[in-house]
Amino acid sequence: MTKRTSRRSVVTSEKEGRPNSSRKLTMKQTKKHEKFDVKKPKKPPTAFFYFLEDFRKEFQEQNPDVKSMRDIGKACGEKWKTMTYECDFLSILEKVKYYDIATEKRAEFDRAMADYIKRQESGEGEETEGDSEFEYDA
Repeated sequence: MTKRTSRRSVVTSEKEGRPNSSRKLTMKQTKKHEKFDVKKPKKPPTAFFYFLEDFRKEFQEQNPDVKSMRDIGKACGEKWKTMTYECDFLSILEKVKYYDIATEKRAEFDRAMADYIKRQESGEGEETEGDSEFEYDA
């Protein structure tokens, strides 16, 4: 069905009698406004991000004139790739160190997530009026 209104043709759906674009907008709005739980544990960073943290400090000490995060990120990525393919045993051990840190943090996250799920299932995670961190003075 096509309706003509002042030089524009607007396509409407048969069932609703309104433009299709507004229906798409409401779908986007519902996805956007999902509730965020502040008590839910955050996922830990990967091994690469732990390496990036250490590498960034070293790189900035050696190259104080380079301020661009893009350049630091490129250098870090190249170093991370070469650590994999080098036959040098020390570079492989260095990379394993970051994987070990990430594995420990992931195990901590898994335990915290299991506790969080148990609290949610038992109903302890739900906030009541008295538990709110915001107080209103009336």
